[in-house]
Amino acid sequence: MSTLLMRFAAPLQAWGADSKFKRRATEREPTKSGVIGLIAAALGRVRTDCIDDLSKLRFGVRVDQNGSMLNDFHMARTIEAQDKNKSEATRNKGIFVSHRYYLSDAVFIVGLEGEDAFMRTLDAAICAPVFPLYLGRRSCPPAGRLSLGIRSKPLPDALREEPWQASPWFKEKADPKVKLSLFFDTEKPTPFYRRDMPVSFAQTHRKYDNRFIEEDAVVLENLFSRYQTALPEHDPMAELGGDADVPV
Repeated sequence: MSTLLMRFAAPLQAWGADSKFKRRATEREPTKSGVIGLIAAALGRVRTDCIDDLSKLRFGVRVDQNGSMLNDFHMARTIEAQDKNKSEATRNKGIFVSHRYYLSDAVFIVGLEGEDAFMRTLDAAICAPVFPLYLGRRSCPPAGRLSLGIRSKPLPDALREEPWQASPWFKEKADPKVKLSLFFDTEKPTPFYRRDMPVSFAQTHRKYDNRFIEEDAVVLENLFSRYQTALPEHDPMAELGGDADVPV
């Protein structure tokens, strides 16, 4: 078994697991359904194609850079709402207001664990996708290359050992040691679960199951922090021995 790692970074990302009607929310980290949808698009699969081979892959996320929540206010009007011959009450019914939430300036490491040959197939597809790839919504294209390559190790180890992928400006503002959150698929029941296990993406039969999630964390050194402890003052006479302040 090996693990395919990807870096998800963009000005905006949106990972909705419970978005309905006028409120389009986003989770704080990528959802399994969103990532499997991205992989399926890279492979050239359409919504009605089977995704069982993708859904059974073990999925995990490391939060390298917490994004800030952004609320985008939308207003749309129907043709009827713009008809001045209609009454004001009728025109108002044709105005639709919605709130769409995004993660701004977030960076994640996403991993999928599976058979070696299948991981190589997915890696090749991500590097040369059949359909355009986006991070949750079509208005959220990725910034730069997605694939970080394949690691010959289990998913938890691959995510824990991968170098920190945050933006340079974020590393400079962070502490000398950073604690990064980890989320993995698990078969054992846990208090934390999410309904984002995709069963079908078909428009007429879209279906998701619950999956249990294991939470963990890893602490990494940040050599780029502006808050690094100052180095001790260098004394060129120290190597000669004795007191450097005493005249000879």
